[in-house]
Amino acid sequence: MKLQQLRYAVEVYRQNLNISDAAEALFTSQPGISKQIRMLEDELGVPLFTRHGKRIVAVTAPGRIVLDTAERILREVQKIKRIGTEFADQEIGSLTIATTHTQARYVLPRVIKSFAAQYPSVQLNILPASSKALIQLVLNGEVDFAIGAEMIAEHPELHKLSCFAWNRSIIVPDAHPLLSLNRPLQLTDISAYPLITYDYALEEYSDVARAFAQGEGEPPQIVLTSPDAEVIKANVLNGLGIGLTATMAFDLQRDQGLQQISAEHLFEPAFSQIILRKDAYLCGFAYEFMALFAPMLTRSRIESVLYGNFDEDFSI
Repeated sequence: MKLQQLRYAVEVYRQNLNISDAAEALFTSQPGISKQIRMLEDELGVPLFTRHGKRIVAVTAPGRIVLDTAERILREVQKIKRIGTEFADQEIGSLTIATTHTQARYVLPRVIKSFAAQYPSVQLNILPASSKALIQLVLNGEVDFAIGAEMIAEHPELHKLSCFAWNRSIIVPDAHPLLSLNRPLQLTDISAYPLITYDYALEEYSDVARAFAQGEGEPPQIVLTSPDAEVIKANVLNGLGIGLTATMAFDLQRDQGLQQISAEHLFEPAFSQIILRKDAYLCGFAYEFMALFAPMLTRSRIESVLYGNFDEDFSI
């Protein structure tokens, strides 16, 4: 059994059983992948995949167990490689972080600037993604950690470190009727207009969904969702509806033609969070990036979560 065979089998699984896409991702040939997977199956004595002709159409029951184990093995191998790299040179390497569009656009630029000045030889990769996609990227070991809003659901393989609170505002065009209210905004005011908001905002787990479910009146009519606040604001400016975004995503000077109305009294605060695997191995500069993002997250506190026997939530 070879690591290459495990890597090929796992990549086919990740590419929705498409050998062509797996070959492209691994910079190799389709016949080579097929041959190596066949050799692995022969050695194990069980098929990993169900085939129809030359096509792979499903994963077998023993295949799921083997693939889950193979993913863990490949992650551990990657950690071993990174341990060697870190001890060889503490200031050279790469750091890959998945994050939401809002964090990438409005929070991380200052962090990235400071980090790049401190670690000029570290290659930093930022992958904007939806909240749901963040979780999967971390689970798959494709990123070192993720930065997002509140975790969609608890996962036994993940830790979350809550960093700082943020809330939401309504975005409207100049001269919109909601700007003339002589009282605080209410949920019924929002429901009176077509709404444009984040793709996760009205999912069952979200604070926004809970607020509308517990409030008076009808839920809002959602006409467009997007993970990107810039898309939301552009469509508000085009007259499609009013927007519900993170308060931090609005700048009066930059967002000409739009106005912001506070909705912080209508929704519970959300928390920016760092999400990482419980078996994560972090280079020294990864700890530094987290500390730049949230100064309360010192290396000792993070390691107490990763390697201790308890979960801790560092909310402030």
